[in-house]
Amino acid sequence: MHKTIDNRGRRGFLAGAIATGLAGAVRGQDRRFDSQAPPIRYPDPDIVVLDPRFAKYKVGNTPIQRIHTGMLWAEGPAWNGVGNYLIWSDIPNDIQHRWIGEDGHVSVFRKPSQFSNGNTFDWEGRQISCEHATRRVTRYEYDGSITVLADKWQGKPFNAPNDAVVHPDGGIWFTDPGYGSLGHYEGNKGDLVIKEAVYRIDPKTAAIEMVTDEIFKPNGLCFSPDYRKLYIADTGFSHYPQAPKNIKVWDVVDGRKLSGGREFASMKLMMKNGEAAGGADGIRADVDGNIWSSAGWVGPGYDGVHIFAPDGKRIGQILLPEICSNLCFGGRKRNRLFMTASQSVYAVYVETKGAHIT
Repeated sequence: MHKTIDNRGRRGFLAGAIATGLAGAVRGQDRRFDSQAPPIRYPDPDIVVLDPRFAKYKVGNTPIQRIHTGMLWAEGPAWNGVGNYLIWSDIPNDIQHRWIGEDGHVSVFRKPSQFSNGNTFDWEGRQISCEHATRRVTRYEYDGSITVLADKWQGKPFNAPNDAVVHPDGGIWFTDPGYGSLGHYEGNKGDLVIKEAVYRIDPKTAAIEMVTDEIFKPNGLCFSPDYRKLYIADTGFSHYPQAPKNIKVWDVVDGRKLSGGREFASMKLMMKNGEAAGGADGIRADVDGNIWSSAGWVGPGYDGVHIFAPDGKRIGQILLPEICSNLCFGGRKRNRLFMTASQSVYAVYVETKGAHIT
């Protein structure tokens, strides 16, 4: 006797399994990702649903994968849709790597990279990098030459630009917390001569404007899907005891100014052994306005990616065995999340898309 499989029942089963999040998800650290590791049982227990709103974004039959390892501090992932490749920085090794989507091949993309940190692509497909060693923001042109977009503010050198995003009007917004100048490991040690702040490069005049310094150490940043808000992760707790561990948000005025800075989300999380608070770093928005934030410096059950709904409530986690530094959406449909995490790069498919080109 033949038995008909009811796809509606199958979908219901998957949805139920996804919604549970599986109690074992807090392990995070014990999972193996090497070539001899056994397959993960679906649904992946390290993709954790904290709020029913996140359940629809978890794909029930896909795993978190480690696609490359061997770096010292991986950062600045950016997806090139035309070339179908991911680039990222290994800051201490002064290298940019490239992962090819067709076959997963990894090669050195640029060396030296001037200890680059954040990378992105503009609307013309040109790569933009934040360089620690030179304290500047640069653009790589089609002919291979380099254009310096920003290296000084009011005649003084930047601290060490960190991350950048592009606006549809062509403006480039970047943060300058100065981490690359605080030691020799990720750049060139030197004094920070200006206050940590966020800047905008005008696409027509190339003029540089400070948009806010109302934050201790601005790090990762991203726009809302409609570009009416700008989110910025504050990592000032690394050097300022009074700094909050949070993500802030501002209203974007006329596409070029900010107003009304306020806390969007706290990185505090109630865990089994009490409340813990790590740091957000790189952040990205999806098409529904959720903010996907790297998270770290706490340990298993915390480190990885935290997902916040538009109202600022944490709704999900992706647990990794390493501290996550940054992330971006990519792949042919922009529905694959790439995560740089200390010594490795991870990827997972999700049921949403990145809101922006990278």
